[in-house]
Amino acid sequence: MRVQSILLSLVFATSFALPVRVIAQQSPDSPNHVLDDAARSAVIDGLLKQIDRIYIFPEMAKRMEQAIRARKARKEYASITSGQEFARTLTDHLRQVCKDRHLSVDYFPQGIPYDSEKPPAAEEIQQFRERGRRRNYEFKKVERLDGGIGLLQVDGFYPGDWVGDTAAAAMTFLANSEAIILDLRQNHGGYPTGVVLLCSYFLKEETRLSDQVNRAENTTRQYWSYPVVPGPRLAEKDLYILTSRETFSAAESLAYDLQALKRATIVGETTGGGAHGTTIYRITDHFSASIPFSNAINPITKTDWEGTGVKPDVAVPADQALLTAHLMALEKALRRHGDDTALADSLKRAIAEKEKEMATLKAKPVRP
Repeated sequence: MRVQSILLSLVFATSFALPVRVIAQQSPDSPNHVLDDAARSAVIDGLLKQIDRIYIFPEMAKRMEQAIRARKARKEYASITSGQEFARTLTDHLRQVCKDRHLSVDYFPQGIPYDSEKPPAAEEIQQFRERGRRRNYEFKKVERLDGGIGLLQVDGFYPGDWVGDTAAAAMTFLANSEAIILDLRQNHGGYPTGVVLLCSYFLKEETRLSDQVNRAENTTRQYWSYPVVPGPRLAEKDLYILTSRETFSAAESLAYDLQALKRATIVGETTGGGAHGTTIYRITDHFSASIPFSNAINPITKTDWEGTGVKPDVAVPADQALLTAHLMALEKALRRHGDDTALADSLKRAIAEKEKEMATLKAKPVRP
């Protein structure tokens, strides 16, 4: 696959899934940098050229170009002198046509802080990896819940070959659980190899997860689970995956692929609906664009979740998803251990307690 700015095979452009070159938070427009018609035209021309060349669906690329050219002809952009406003406006107008939340235009008042045509230096890669280490590679919580149910919360995906030790430690902790709940409600995406690694723990053997079709290169890459993983596999454990409307991109791919394999029960809300692989292109000295260049095809469904999101098997509000999955896991454990009186009594007590918690939660006023 094409690698741009060392996106390490496929980056999903979200708040978490930044390339190795971590982009600093943007500052307000510089008062000395005011866009004129020539600058706006250069951005539009460069942007549409890249979209036409790279965007996954050629017909949609043409429709976006026609829409932006028509707005320019009507002088809709003539009064915009703020770089940030211009970037936001272009992003909004493009998404009105394609509905693709991965497509965006960004503005840098002080100039783009790297050369997107060159790979980053080893120091940049190391800085990004150190950032991941400090964040524990987004493994936020591992816990043993009442009734022996294991909980793992992962809020993003770093490259799989970076997180092996962390994942192995989490899986070792969870190995004696009755069932596993994987919380992706706050996960906005990341690197596909991180997804593949996590999926691999819940599958018995090498399994084809998805294909990524790259329009620009006319290539297809298959993603398979790994035959060997560090630490114990949990392939025999019941798996519940929690989702919300915030679950996006690579996190959606994990939920979608394991749901298609009938390996997991999805509990929560329909996810955000972003299935496209994205990379960053320099448009001018102050503007870049994140442009989707590949789409996912699941080998079972023959499609993906773009625009529709992953539909949960059990649809509940996100704040009820954990308790719902916990109750489901406890009730299944009770059926499994019904002949063990002491254990069954313990599970019944846990179920009664969680049912009370659910009743309390449902009684709370719903936030607007």
